[in-house]
Amino acid sequence: MRQSLWGSVGAASAGSVVFFFIWYEMTVVPALRQWVLTELDWSLPVFPGLLFAFLMLLFLCLIAGLIGASVGYIYGNLMKKRVEILLQSAMMIERGNLSTRVPYLGEDEIGMLGERLNEMTIRFQQQVISLQRLSAHNAELTEQVKQSAVTEERQRLARELHDAVSQQLFAISMTMAAVKRTLSQNPEKASRQVELVEEMAAAAQSEMRALLLHLRPTQLEGKSLREGIEGLLIELEAKHSLAFTWQIDEVPALSKGMEDHLFRILQEAISNALRHARATKVEVKLVQIHNQMRLRITDDGVGFAEGEEKKSSSYGMKLMEERVAEIGGVLVISSAPGRGTMIEVTVPFVG
Repeated sequence: MRQSLWGSVGAASAGSVVFFFIWYEMTVVPALRQWVLTELDWSLPVFPGLLFAFLMLLFLCLIAGLIGASVGYIYGNLMKKRVEILLQSAMMIERGNLSTRVPYLGEDEIGMLGERLNEMTIRFQQQVISLQRLSAHNAELTEQVKQSAVTEERQRLARELHDAVSQQLFAISMTMAAVKRTLSQNPEKASRQVELVEEMAAAAQSEMRALLLHLRPTQLEGKSLREGIEGLLIELEAKHSLAFTWQIDEVPALSKGMEDHLFRILQEAISNALRHARATKVEVKLVQIHNQMRLRITDDGVGFAEGEEKKSSSYGMKLMEERVAEIGGVLVISSAPGRGTMIEVTVPFVG
């Protein structure tokens, strides 16, 4: 560069550049058709100001970058928290807690999504209310039909009593008469006849118990849900070898349709435990969790593999699913071979 100033032959010309804060100014000499490169004097008062401005610019860029990164981090965390709130609310609604509402999340897309979710929950809650009212109305409408069905059922049971138990009792009576005649002459034969009488009496007793199960009321008949469940469990514990434990909380007044459905679901679950599970213990819980009623029946029976409850033989499971659907609830069945069965019904409770 200094060769350009000295006019050396072949010296290269250059434009205005900055190397290590050494500034050069390029000047045009028209007569010579050449460029003159002049080193600027740093002692001039303007250059410290330029250097300070340059350093301040770098500093401001650094500060702006840090602020931008901080704002981005904070905004990202806020966005994450809002999405988590939205997700948690959706999960609560999915579990049947229809009282859940998404808090205000702003005016952007996430906030609009929260508002739409609230609107959907309110509509679903109204549908559940309508469904439960319809269930209660249907229960009242079918009451008259059931009364006529009771009369027909009584006639059927009377025929079965006559055809089954009465004939067995008659056979017992005839056999006992034969025992009287053969007791003194052939004690061994009389002993066999007595054993036969015992077998027939046991069969008659089993038949009678089966018929009495059909006579059990399928509705609460004026009792509260808690009274009906406790009465049923106490009666079953006295008549069967099953050991029952229960926890029945004080529950609010429910619609007649919901109470009857929960009671019938409990009856069906216990019936399955008696008939199929070969259980020795049954635990029953009815609790209120926030705005939900939860009924859980657990036994220690043989259990079943996943999917077996859908078989055609499991007619009781299908009935339970239909009853739970009628009151807008959720049915969960958990079981495994050798580990018993857990049946849980969760129903939204809307006051």
